[in-house]
This record gives sequence, structure tokens and C-alpha cells, in this order.
Amino acid sequence: MTPALVGGILTLVLLAKLAVAGGSYTLSDVIVGEDFYDAFNFEAIPDPTNGRVNYVDGATARRLGLTVATANSFILRADDTTVLSPTGPGRNSVRIRSNNEYTTHVAVFDMNHMPEGCGTWPAVWETLEADWPDSGEIDIVEGVNNMSPNQVHLHTGPNCSIPSNINQLGKVLTTDCDAAANYNSGCGSTLSYAPNSFGPAFNAAGGGWYALERTDDYISVWFWDRNNWLTPLDVWLGSPIVDTSRWGTPAAYFPNTDCDLATHFGPNNIIVDLTFCGDWAGNAAVYSSSGCPSTCVDYVNNNPQAFKNAYFQFASIRIYE
Repeated sequence: MTPALVGGILTLVLLAKLAVAGGSYTLSDVIVGEDFYDAFNFEAIPDPTNGRVNYVDGATARRLGLTVATANSFILRADDTTVLSPTGPGRNSVRIRSNNEYTTHVAVFDMNHMPEGCGTWPAVWETLEADWPDSGEIDIVEGVNNMSPNQVHLHTGPNCSIPSNINQLGKVLTTDCDAAANYNSGCGSTLSYAPNSFGPAFNAAGGGWYALERTDDYISVWFWDRNNWLTPLDVWLGSPIVDTSRWGTPAAYFPNTDCDLATHFGPNNIIVDLTFCGDWAGNAAVYSSSGCPSTCVDYVNNNPQAFKNAYFQFASIRIYE
């Protein structure tokens, strides 16, 4: 065997080990159906991203049918019947935050549907609002105006970045995680290899799974669509124990090589929200590039029927520690 061949084999072995870094975690929380009402609180707050939205409280959400729980699903949606006054409040919608906080953990989000439509800005993420950005932010699912694919980002305090060359499936977009830099774009990647990872394409595929693993050494996010035969069996079955070392190369990977994750991330809540327009979806250049009509605010005000499919449907959220 030649030295060159030996070196190549060693390189492949090293890459394989990098791809399967992970460990075993035990189920600590299962959130299904009515459990969402106990596991989350409703944040009827002004939108921090300046969206054309009116977040309602839990009682109002249930009364208006903006949240619906069954034995095996939880729906979170926006109003799709009301034409808004230009001078009145934004479109009724929902923002929920987990009662529990998490540090080292795995979270598996089994979703059948996510919000779609021009002007929409849905997100599934983790942060500690009272200490943002110093306790960090992990955006697991996020995008705007039906523009696939999904983007995964971190937002932190200063002195945190990621390498531009990472062993992951996604494509690095930005490397500086500092929320005070580059208009708070954060550091992260686009899941360009998976066009069905966001919006209408995700829904047409029947949804899928997003999974997060957070440690002090790295943060990883995976995505598998509903029909992906590579979906790990422990994810598919919702097993009581998961082993992330068997999950393969993540969609997005954030190592601690250029960022001390232990000091940049504290206890975080899970947040799920649906806003409209605002700092990203409503940015004139972003909105026009998506092919959406009119202006974002005018469209959201005057076309309630366009938001019939602006809803999350979760089969479950499972937390492992």
C-alpha cells in the first residue's frame, strides 16, 4: 500500500469521525397535542422584529382557533379572515415559549406543516430573551416569503465566529455570529442541498424532522424530509434513547474552534412564532426579490385569504438530555 493511499484512507477515517461526532441522550420531555398548552406559555408581546403582527394570549388563541390541539397534533396559525386597517394592529398570530430551559440537550421537532405565504416569517428557535444575545440564539427553522431552502443561524455576543469550511451538508453563508455585526445577520448556513426544507416544498413533501444537538463543543442541526430513507430509526420511532453519533453529517454544524460556546450560550427556551413583514420579510429588497406582489404590509393587510396555509402543525417535540 502506497503512502499516498494510506494518507487518503486516514483522511477518510478522520472525516467519518467528524461526521458522526455525538453521543447518547435519554428522553426527558415529550410534547404532543394538549401538552403544548402546559409546556409553553403564550407571549402576547410587541414583536421584537417589528412585524405586522399582533401576538395574542393563550385564551384568545384558543377562542379564535389560532391554536388547535388533538390527540396527535398541535396547530399554531395566524388569522386568515380579517382585512386589517392600515392604522390598526397587525395580523393576529401566536408566539409561544417553553416553560423549561435547556443547555446540553437534543431537541427533535416532528412537523407535518409549516407556515407559507408572501409576507410570512415563521421560526423555531432557542434563546433566553432576558439575556439576548449574551445567552445566545439558535435558529433551527427560519425563512421568509416562501423562499426555500431553510436557513440555520447562531446569534451571540462579540468574539464568536465559525470557520468558512465546515464538515456539513449545508452551505456557509456568514461566519461572524456577533449580533452587533452585519445588521445582526449572525453566522450560519443555507440548506441548499434540501430545497424541500422550508415552506411550500416542505409541506408538499409531508413535512419532516428537524433535530438540534447542543453541547459546549459543538451545535448541530439535522433535517430529514418525511420520505427520507436515511432518517435515523430512533428519530422516526421517537425512541426513549437517541444516539446522535449515528445520525450522519449534520445539515449545519457550529464547532467551538473560533467560539467558546460554553460562555456564549446559557440556558435557553424553545420559541415558536409566526410574524409578518418586519425587519427581514418586510425588507423591500428581500420582499421584491421573492416575487411577492404589492408591498409586504399592504399585502398582509388586504389579503387574509392568502394566509390559509400560514400555520405550523407539530406531531411532537421530543427533548433528550
